[in-house]
Amino acid sequence: MACIRSKATSPNNVVELLPPGSFVRLVNQPDDLPPFQLIHCKGGRCWVRQQAWGQLVQWEVPHRRLTIAS
Repeated sequence: MACIRSKATSPNNVVELLPPGSFVRLVNQPDDLPPFQLIHCKGGRCWVRQQAWGQLVQWEVPHRRLTIAS
């Protein structure tokens, strides 16, 4: 499961757990870039992908850089 913080909370306050397949956004992500799909998280790192990238292309980011897609 992934630890994802809400946009309304402080950066150090983890408030929600999201399962793989959830959609997230990066902190300061441009509005014209679609949300990322969460693959999984481990040790404070999360793997995400864009749906257009295909199943084998993933990006590793710190979970603190992610917010819940609204």
